[in-house]
Amino acid sequence: MQPAGRPIIVLDFGAQYSKLIARRVRESGVFSLILPYNTPLENLRALNPAGIIFSGGPSSVHAPGAPLPDPEVFGLGVPVLGICYGVQLFAHMLGGKVERSDRREYGIAHLEHSDSDGLLYQIDSRTQVWMSHGDAISSMPPGFVTIGKTENCPHAAIANPSLNLYGVQFHPEVVHTPQGSKILSNFVHRICGCASDWTMGSFIERSIADIRATVAEKRVLCGLSGGVDSSVAAMLIHKAIGDRLACVFVNNGLLRKGEHELVQKVFRGHFHLDLHYVDAEDRFLTVLSGVRDPEDKRKKIGALFIEVFEEEAKRLGHVDFLAQGTLYPDVIESVSATGGPSCTIKSHHNVGGLPDIMNLALIEPLRELFKDEVRAVGKELGLPDEIVWRHPFPGPGLGVRCIGAVTKERLDTLREADAIFIEEIKRAGLYGDIWQALVCLLPVRSVGVQGDERTYEEVCALRAVTSQDAMTADWFRFPPDVLQRVSNRICNEVKHINRVLYDVTSKPPGTIEWE
Repeated sequence: MQPAGRPIIVLDFGAQYSKLIARRVRESGVFSLILPYNTPLENLRALNPAGIIFSGGPSSVHAPGAPLPDPEVFGLGVPVLGICYGVQLFAHMLGGKVERSDRREYGIAHLEHSDSDGLLYQIDSRTQVWMSHGDAISSMPPGFVTIGKTENCPHAAIANPSLNLYGVQFHPEVVHTPQGSKILSNFVHRICGCASDWTMGSFIERSIADIRATVAEKRVLCGLSGGVDSSVAAMLIHKAIGDRLACVFVNNGLLRKGEHELVQKVFRGHFHLDLHYVDAEDRFLTVLSGVRDPEDKRKKIGALFIEVFEEEAKRLGHVDFLAQGTLYPDVIESVSATGGPSCTIKSHHNVGGLPDIMNLALIEPLRELFKDEVRAVGKELGLPDEIVWRHPFPGPGLGVRCIGAVTKERLDTLREADAIFIEEIKRAGLYGDIWQALVCLLPVRSVGVQGDERTYEEVCALRAVTSQDAMTADWFRFPPDVLQRVSNRICNEVKHINRVLYDVTSKPPGTIEWE
């Protein structure tokens, strides 16, 4: 799908916050894409960007093998904004000088500036910013002027208006820079001249046209799980091609409690989609028997999903496309921003777990959206809140929350514990405050006392996080009485669990899911 306006390209130099930069640009109503720093110049030119942003990164410009862009990127004739490591590249590549700082800056600083018309337009003359750097510009490149400074950084913001090159040593994309979104908005609107034409309404219109052009008169099979991603994908495709969409709901035995009833009620009963129910629990449990490695689980589950879909497609008659609810963070985490410097965290079954050869072509209408954008699309399409605002659920389901061996007994135990956790969160009025809540069944047993008898049963871990897009997350601070109720109910009502833990790990260093 091509957005209406020219995109802003974020070149990723290995920054922790590249995804946040792209999100902030989109929040200003402008489409953005993340590409690796070494993207060939002809590829960048073909995208016809309105502007380019160099992300930060962990490297020093003086380090052997430091990531550098093609020098000709400065000659594309579009504005460029460098952030942190990105602004140091300006000095390093354009005739200035970068040195190790005598006084490094990590955390809160205060920017002072007098720029009334450019990058810092309508930014308070003294404003809080967030720094994270050891190197700094010691000598400005020719043609650049300093437009902002902090106590320890004399060149905290620089500009070369004649070449449309701008740079900041701080991070405008993080919440610790309160006016950072305004700075990025100034860049994309005032400097790059972008219009605010990236809306979910316009996305729906363009997606429908794109789906119709891609599918033509052919048929699409959609794997519908009941999560917000696959649900929105199904509704979007249905709006585009109507009855030529067939949805398949696979009961793989790895679902939450009551999942298949909810999906059939909403999509078959309310929206009247062509929904086919497949009971494949035994097949999935068989293929997962003895499998403990999380990557093996994801790949085996993904491969069997495709096998089931292809069988169902054959049973339904000729089908050409398989639709999935793949999101942009799935793509970024699985394939490292299309070959950029960041490492692969884990395979998502939507992207990293597919077999090399399939008989169905993939169609992924949400591939360039973040989760909050998907929810907005769902609301525009009329999906009920119980679907739109559901917490994310991994494609491999409880298979990657049942840590270690996957058996029907362990899955049933986990399903009951998970249902209690979610029920108590909703009862406490906290469901909307949490990005994702889950229970993991751990591959350990502990001694307990239940009914005056010694027990030796399983241990479960509760996890709940706050986030905007799942790229970073913080653990949720529950009132103690809520955790107490959850623990009491699980230990009393769920067989085979006698100990409940709460995970207080943020992302990073942990991931949201345990596997």
